[in-house]
Amino acid sequence: MLCFAAFSNENPIKDLDLTGAYLIGSDEVPLRAELSLNKGILTCKKRAAGPAGLVLLWEVTGVGQVLLETTRLQERDKPYILSVELARGRLTRLNGKIEDWGILEHRDAAKGLAMMDKSRELFIKALQADSSEEASKLGDEALSVVVRSSEELAFVHAEVLLKRRRQSGGFGKRVFGCGVGIDAPSEEVQAALIDGFDYVELPVLWRDIEPAEQTFDWKALDAWIEFLHKKRIPMKGSSLLSFEEENVPDWLYIWEHDFETIRDLAFEHIRRVMDRYSQYVAAWDVVSGLHAQSSFTFNFEQVMELTRMATAAAKQVSSRCVSVINIVSPWGEYYARNQRTIPPLLYADMVMQSGLNFDAFGLSLTFGVGRDGMFARDMFEISSMLDQFGKIGKPLHLTAVQVPSQPIARTGTDENVVPGGWWRVPWSEEVQAEWLGEFYEIALSKPFVERVGWRALTDADPQFALNGGLFDSNAAPKPAAEKLAEIRTELLQPKRRVSKRTLG
Repeated sequence: MLCFAAFSNENPIKDLDLTGAYLIGSDEVPLRAELSLNKGILTCKKRAAGPAGLVLLWEVTGVGQVLLETTRLQERDKPYILSVELARGRLTRLNGKIEDWGILEHRDAAKGLAMMDKSRELFIKALQADSSEEASKLGDEALSVVVRSSEELAFVHAEVLLKRRRQSGGFGKRVFGCGVGIDAPSEEVQAALIDGFDYVELPVLWRDIEPAEQTFDWKALDAWIEFLHKKRIPMKGSSLLSFEEENVPDWLYIWEHDFETIRDLAFEHIRRVMDRYSQYVAAWDVVSGLHAQSSFTFNFEQVMELTRMATAAAKQVSSRCVSVINIVSPWGEYYARNQRTIPPLLYADMVMQSGLNFDAFGLSLTFGVGRDGMFARDMFEISSMLDQFGKIGKPLHLTAVQVPSQPIARTGTDENVVPGGWWRVPWSEEVQAEWLGEFYEIALSKPFVERVGWRALTDADPQFALNGGLFDSNAAPKPAAEKLAEIRTELLQPKRRVSKRTLG
């Protein structure tokens, strides 16, 4: 087993949130393990041989409370010092990314590289420390510096790519999108949508459309389609086929052990919806989360069969539609809890090898909620993950992008909505706006990212992250809405951001 000595202010940690913690193997695939904390020793009993790394939510000075990972370590009797191994893990990964990004000689990288050198010096001192307590303290210092350094260098790389993309005219017409709730749009919401976004994502949920078998309710969607069509606002349908609990009609559970019937009913649902709306809706998240989140127990072959069926059905109805396969939890934490699922990169690779006819992958990126795939990550982690998916060879649509605009209380009304970390300082409207600005710069610098869609326009819309809208529940704009409007307006104007960061 792997063991880590965890300290806080040179004292053994008595309580550590292990909600989002998991082990990860050398192939970047999460591993099943039992994690426990006793008297400052974190024990990880893994169920697979070979080296493994630990990923957990950890508070880092100047960075926030984010998921971080150690290097891949061999089992040994003596506990590793957790903060030291977290620092080692980020130093190792940052070394590799600097080479990938090709920014070693870039003049704006000097500050980040100097910070990295300082972190390396602190890390060496931690290895030479006389006591575990001293090593942990130095490890925390090294970790804080290297994570801030990695974000700094990620922004340098983003500025280089963003400048290049601006100069080449590498942006399409529909870059900035936003999701809305199913309720009829109010006048305030209508006004916010008309001038603020390039497209709108509509929730096309099977549960709402067919609440009882062969009984259909089109009223809410029809109202949205009519309004957006009149205003000539492009539309995207999201979650056309998703087996997440909130999307599945209750009556469908009758067939939960009859895959062929579920497949046929899903085919009919896709055809029915697209026949009705394909002349108005140009893009669809044809399937969403089949690899990770399902109310039914599908095996690997059945997941791939549903994916093949859905993409084929969409193109049969509308050969010119933009069809997207949406991937949730792109880091794959869920696989450590349920190995009947499929790791996200493996799913994407298998989709590509199957030769399916689709146009882009989607990545759902909601952060700050204590749920797999939604724990807070720093900007280096986000940039690195996008690079991984960018290598697959399909454009990316970033969907459900969102962070809260105020801290999430653990005793919330929704038991599924609990804290999942924070960035720089605890969430507020100002932090949400700052995060949005930094995220969009990272995302839009990637030449393979075609669209970025914020999850919810207002706080009144259904969402996992409470108060995650760009507007409050009364449709009044938050600082994040103003920041997004600024980015959209100035997209083609070179803009330096390293000197403008004010939080932390």
